[in-house]
Amino acid sequence: MTTKTAAPKETWPKGVAKPAQRALASAGYTSVDQLANARETDLASLHGMGLKALDILREELKQRGKSFRR
Repeated sequence: MTTKTAAPKETWPKGVAKPAQRALASAGYTSVDQLANARETDLASLHGMGLKALDILREELKQRGKSFRR
């Protein structure tokens, strides 16, 4: 019998707290790259999303040559 394993989920960058991770997941975001389609103000309004998490995510997008949608 073979078992299927799910593809590994992308982990959020170090420092993004669990409440922020849950907020992103409940809003349908599963990867950092998806955040390039989101407005920073919309993410900031999510319950559990703090300024520190936004700073970390902004920097991660920048390192990938991307940014939040304007």
